[in-house]
Amino acid sequence: MLPAEGGRLFGTDGIRGRANVELTADLALAVGRAAGEMIPAGQVMVGRDTRRSGEMLSSALQAGFHSVGVDTVDVGVLPAGGIAFLTGDTRSSMGVVVSASHNPSADNGIKLLDRDGSKLSDEEEDRIEQRIRRGAPWKTALDEGIGTRFNMAEAEERYLGHLRESMPYTLRGISLVLDCANGAAHRVAPELFRRLKAEVDVFAAEPDGTNINDGCGATHPRFLADHANGRLGFAFDGDADRLIAVDEDGATANGDVVMAVIARHMKEAGRLKNNLVVSTVMANLGFRRAMERLEIDVIETQVGDRYVLEAMRRHKAVLGGEQSGHVILADRATTGDGLLTAVRLLEVMASSGKELRELRAETITEYPQVLRNVRVADKHRLADAELLWAAVRDAERRLNRDGRILVRASGTESLVRVMVEAASRAEAADIADELVEISRGELGLPAEG
Repeated sequence: MLPAEGGRLFGTDGIRGRANVELTADLALAVGRAAGEMIPAGQVMVGRDTRRSGEMLSSALQAGFHSVGVDTVDVGVLPAGGIAFLTGDTRSSMGVVVSASHNPSADNGIKLLDRDGSKLSDEEEDRIEQRIRRGAPWKTALDEGIGTRFNMAEAEERYLGHLRESMPYTLRGISLVLDCANGAAHRVAPELFRRLKAEVDVFAAEPDGTNINDGCGATHPRFLADHANGRLGFAFDGDADRLIAVDEDGATANGDVVMAVIARHMKEAGRLKNNLVVSTVMANLGFRRAMERLEIDVIETQVGDRYVLEAMRRHKAVLGGEQSGHVILADRATTGDGLLTAVRLLEVMASSGKELRELRAETITEYPQVLRNVRVADKHRLADAELLWAAVRDAERRLNRDGRILVRASGTESLVRVMVEAASRAEAADIADELVEISRGELGLPAEG
């Protein structure tokens, strides 16, 4: 189902929607056809996460590519970082990740990658959407020109080799707890860290098609903290492009903490190119203050790892990411890869001889941050919500320099996100609750059902 004219099919992280409602097999077929018409030659790398709808959508998408004469290589269930790596490593013309990342199992999504394994630009996605809207007649391949599917049985092994080669240390003596979100990392992550000689305890690694992200994974770090028992923990999301860590005290280490620790290490090692990192408007005020103390420049973008990567390329940065756990290590990858981020964090720990709790204490002090996700009738009216913006300005005056407020529409869901940072959690919560009520009043309550 296409959005009405004026709406955009692609959000900040590809196409996203409820499987068989907004994201249907017919739409997946059309995406394959439209994207396939724009590939001059070559194959397309296709992989997915563990959702029940993934095979249906992947098959329809590949049928679209085949119908216009493009071959596909199906890697099955594999983390998004693995699909991106294999796209570039095999010199494929395009890569596709069928996943809704951290969303519930009923949702699914389609992310398109260029030949390097990076997400397509807005302009490239717009061209594909315009072709879908035009519809038939489509290019029609005949006889031996019809595309076909090839399976890559060695996909996991090649990806594991890539990750293993990026780690110069073994992890003997380190005990890890993994939360695989019942998603794409459920086989690869445990195998990776066992090969690195760590002691590994694994949770949420038994996908059944409907339990992905269900009370586990990167969006539910409390689950991992409850099972870590003093050990270092790593939580991935459904397609494993995010990493949220839990330190030895059971405290969550989000993308801001992970980036700060890695940035400091890279600067001390003389590997932080141009002395800068790229983050988004969601980055904690404590992250900005930490970078100031380290005399590291920060470039800020809108939310979305695609925009982080664009800024990294523009400013020739090698490190960037988001508080949500997307971290891009441009010297080793073209997109966010939660497993690779975990390996890099362990490299910092191994080279310094320090636990994560020590590294974070030395590097960053986070401001209390309260985030509210507000379901509203029409998130597109946010820009004209005068009462809400007046309340935001008033609250900002009260906070002065000791806090920060960010209100934005979600790029993937019918939500308005309200984020408040303040000197105390209580103050941040009071302001956030006030803004939530005003948001609901101005933007309307969502329809029931």
